[in-house]
Amino acid sequence: MDFTFNEEQRAVQEAVEGVFSGLVTPDRVEAVEATDDRFDRQLWAELAKADLLGLVVPEAFGGGGYGMVELALVLEGQGRVVAPIPLWATLALGALPVAEFGSERLQAAVLPGVVSGETVLTAALTDVAADLAIGGPGTPSVAATADDGGVVLTGTAFAVPHAHLADRVLVPVSLDGGAVVAAVDPGAAGVTVERAVTTDREIHPHLHLDGVRVPSDQLLAGGDPSQGPRVLIWMLERAWTGLCAVQVGVAEAAVAQTAAYLNAREQFGRPLSTFQGTMLRTADAAIDTESIRVTMWQAAWRLDNGLDAALAVSVASWFAAEAGQRAVFATQHLHGGMGADISYPIHRYFLWGKQIELLLGPPSAQLARLGRQVVGELRSGRTVSA
Repeated sequence: MDFTFNEEQRAVQEAVEGVFSGLVTPDRVEAVEATDDRFDRQLWAELAKADLLGLVVPEAFGGGGYGMVELALVLEGQGRVVAPIPLWATLALGALPVAEFGSERLQAAVLPGVVSGETVLTAALTDVAADLAIGGPGTPSVAATADDGGVVLTGTAFAVPHAHLADRVLVPVSLDGGAVVAAVDPGAAGVTVERAVTTDREIHPHLHLDGVRVPSDQLLAGGDPSQGPRVLIWMLERAWTGLCAVQVGVAEAAVAQTAAYLNAREQFGRPLSTFQGTMLRTADAAIDTESIRVTMWQAAWRLDNGLDAALAVSVASWFAAEAGQRAVFATQHLHGGMGADISYPIHRYFLWGKQIELLLGPPSAQLARLGRQVVGELRSGRTVSA
């Protein structure tokens, strides 16, 4: 495949770099993390002004109509500065599925707001990913019963990214032997949002649903339970790929900051970067970063071109989890005592890398899923290719 970006994609890169580098500093991130909602609203508004929040929204709703490659460029930029904004949740978890499977009414209600920065979206995929990790079919833990003109939801959706900020949460639910995805208003009757803080200091609340009614026009894919499993895999493949893009930015920035630190820090009259041990460890982290990058672009490209991306996404997810945490651990370790200081910037990259490693499935789960996919391909007689 050709990894060269076209003119429009290069323009996205430049816009991303301009917004993030101009607004995000370690001191600013620390200040935002000290607030109750941990949301940099000024940065969010600037991303909207630069038309970056609407990249994956269809043109009919004021967006750019782009795909995963363009979205990955934005998410990678966020990872480089570890900016506290619900970007992955709103675009990868929310806007993409609504644009693909939402009713006209749901699309009209939320997508223009995504473009303008007024609407935050997210999805509750933790339980589905956990079931897939143990070889299950991806059955949602929240139950639904059919109601006149909609469904009624009961259960708990755990660790929903930025649910405290969201205007809609896409909640997968079990229904009639299948599954549907319901767009739930967190402020609706019967919804309780329980605050929960994650490893990287983000807020991923638990959503308790007690008899929450959702009308049929707020269900993805027309509310057809037989379509639910396909919709969920579609959502997860883009969610996993988006996480990989964030991890590329996190690891890349951590390695760059570590190289600069080792060049400036001296021991025995020589820069730390001249010692073989530090050179080899940093080189390994750089190689790990490139492994995540190349597999992520393969997955994003296949998704955008309508190709079977299951193996490519699994490979990328495993590299992002396994190689990603290895890279950020090495960069923190190479900072010595400074790396142990939780107020020093490199520690935040370690936390983000660790969070991404475990979010929506740890490395062992990603590798197990990949193994099952390879076995399935071989048994079917198809050639295995990521």
